[in-house]
Amino acid sequence: MSDSTGSSTARTSHPEDRPKGRDLAVLKRIVGFVAPYRGRVALAAVALVTTAAAMLAVGQGLRILVDRGFASGDPGQLDQALVALIGLAVVLSIGTYSRFYLVSWLGERIVADLRNAIFRRVIALHPGFFEVTRTGEVLSRLTTDTTLLQSIIGSSASMALRNLLALIGGLIMLFITNAKLAGLLMLVVPVIVVPILVIGRRVRRLGRESQDRVADIGAYADESLGAIRTVQAFTHEAEDRQRFGREVTNAFATAIRRIHLRGLLSSTVILLVFASVGFVLWVGGNDVMAGRMSAGELTAFVFYGVTVAFSVGIISEVYGELLRAAGATERLVELLEAEPEIRAPEHPVALPSPAEGRVAFEHVVFRYPSRPETSALNDFSLTVSPGETVALVGPSGAGKTTVFQLLLRFYDPAQGRVVIDGVDARTAEPTDLRRRIALVSQDPVVFAASAMENIRYGRPDATDAEVIAAARDAAAHDFITTLPDGYDSFLGEKGVRLSGGERQRISIARALLRDPAILLLDEATSALDAENERLVQNALDRLMQGRTTLVIAHRLATVVEADRICVIETGRLVADGPHAELMRSSPLYRRLAELQFGSSST
Repeated sequence: MSDSTGSSTARTSHPEDRPKGRDLAVLKRIVGFVAPYRGRVALAAVALVTTAAAMLAVGQGLRILVDRGFASGDPGQLDQALVALIGLAVVLSIGTYSRFYLVSWLGERIVADLRNAIFRRVIALHPGFFEVTRTGEVLSRLTTDTTLLQSIIGSSASMALRNLLALIGGLIMLFITNAKLAGLLMLVVPVIVVPILVIGRRVRRLGRESQDRVADIGAYADESLGAIRTVQAFTHEAEDRQRFGREVTNAFATAIRRIHLRGLLSSTVILLVFASVGFVLWVGGNDVMAGRMSAGELTAFVFYGVTVAFSVGIISEVYGELLRAAGATERLVELLEAEPEIRAPEHPVALPSPAEGRVAFEHVVFRYPSRPETSALNDFSLTVSPGETVALVGPSGAGKTTVFQLLLRFYDPAQGRVVIDGVDARTAEPTDLRRRIALVSQDPVVFAASAMENIRYGRPDATDAEVIAAARDAAAHDFITTLPDGYDSFLGEKGVRLSGGERQRISIARALLRDPAILLLDEATSALDAENERLVQNALDRLMQGRTTLVIAHRLATVVEADRICVIETGRLVADGPHAELMRSSPLYRRLAELQFGSSST
C-alpha cells in the first residue's frame, strides 16, 4: 500500500496485555457446541454410568468371592463368583469401548465446529482488528488451543466424569460396607482438598501463560517465514535463530513451571489419599482380627478405598488439564466474542441496479484505531462521476490509501459520509457495496492455488471460458499456457513461481472477471520493469474502459492523462484539476513534478 494503515504489532504483544485465565466456568461456553449432539451425549452418558456401575459391582463380587467362596470352602460358590466377575468384566469392556468411541467422536466433532465458528468470526472482522492482533497468534488459537480442547473433550473430560462417578459411588459403597471406617476416611478429606485448591489456582494461571508463549512462537515463525526472502537477503538468519530460540526457551520455561506444579499437585494428592487409606485399613485389619467385620467386607472396603483413592488421583490430574483448557477456552472465547466494527445495518439500503460507479466523499474525518491521535483524512471532500478517471497524488502518508480503505468500507469515517451510487456506505450491505469494486494493488495477492483458481477468485461462479477470456484481456493467457499444467498449474505460496509482472497480470485478470463499476488502482505498475510495465499498463487500459477509476500514483508520468488529478496533503484535498492546470496553480504538485521530471521538462 502507498500509505501506512497502522503500526504493526507483529512482535509487541506482551503477556501483561492479555487477560488472565479466570476459572473453569469459562468452559461453559463450549456447551453450546455440544447441544446439537444431545443424542450421542446421552449414549455416552449411559456407557459412562454402565462402566462405573460395573466397576463398583466388582467390589461386591470380591466380597462374595472371599466370604462365600474362600471362607466356606464350597467350590460351587467359588465358580459362581468367578462367573459373575467375568460377566462384569464383559459389561465393563463393552461400556468402555462405547464410552471411548462416543466421547472421542464428540471431541473431534465439537472442535471441528469450534474451528469453523472461529474462522467464520475472524474472517468477518474489520481490518482494524488485525492492526492490534498478530495473525500468528490467531492461528495459534485456531490450531493449538482447539487441539488442546479436543484432547480435553475427547479424553480428559470423559476420564474426569468416569472417575467422579467412581468416586461418588465408591464413597457410598464405603459407608454401606463399613460406616465406621468410612467416617474415619472422611476426616482426612479436607487435607486432600486444600492442596487441590491452592496449587490448582497457580496451575490455571500457568496454563494460560503457557498457551500465550506457544502463540508467541507461532507468531514469530509465521512472520519470519513469511518474509524469508528479506530475512536471507539481509543475512538475518543468525539473529532470527537467536530470537526464535528465546521464544522457545520462554515457552519451555513456562511449560516446565506448569508441569512442576501439576506433578506436585498429583503426587501430593496421591500421597495423602493413600496414606489415609492405609491408616483406615490398619484400623479395619484390627477389626477383622477382633471379629468385628468379615474378611470379605474388608476386601470390598479395600477395593472401594483404592477406587476412591485412584479416582481422586485421576481427577486431580485431569483437573490440571481442565484448568489448562480453561485458559485455552478463554483465548478462543475472545475471538468468538470479538465484534466486527463494520457490519451490515439492520435494514440495509439497496444500491441502485445497474451500478453507476458514482463516488463522493463529503467532509470526511477519519483516524486509524492504532493512531487515534492523528487524522488520516481531515475534512476531505471529493466527487467522482461515473466513468471518470481520477488520480490521487501527494506525499507518502498524505491519506491516499485511506481513501481506498473507506471506499471498500474497511473502516467508517468518524465524521462525514462516503457515498457510492447515491447511498451512504454505512447504510448499505458491505458485501453488496464491495461487489461493485475491484482493487489492483502495488503488491498483488496470489494464493497458493492454480492459475484458474486465482483468477476465478474475482467471481467464484465464473466458467472456465470466462476465466480464460479475462486472462487474455489481462495479457496473462500466453504465460499461463507455458506453465507445466497451464491453467491448472500450482503458482506456489504467494505466487513465488511467477515474476512480479505475471503476478500483477493475474491480479488484473481477477479484477476483469469481477467486472466492477469502480476500479481502484494502487501503484499497480510502480514495481515493474519497463517491458512488464508496458504489458500491465495495456491490460489496465482495457480494464479501465467504461469504469470509474481511482488511481494512486507516486509516478506522475502514469497519470498525467487522467481526467483529473487530485493533490492530497495531510489528509486534505488541496488541489484538483488536469496536469497542465495544476502545474500553474498548485505549488505542491509543481514541486512533485519537478522532482520527477526535472524543471526543464515539466
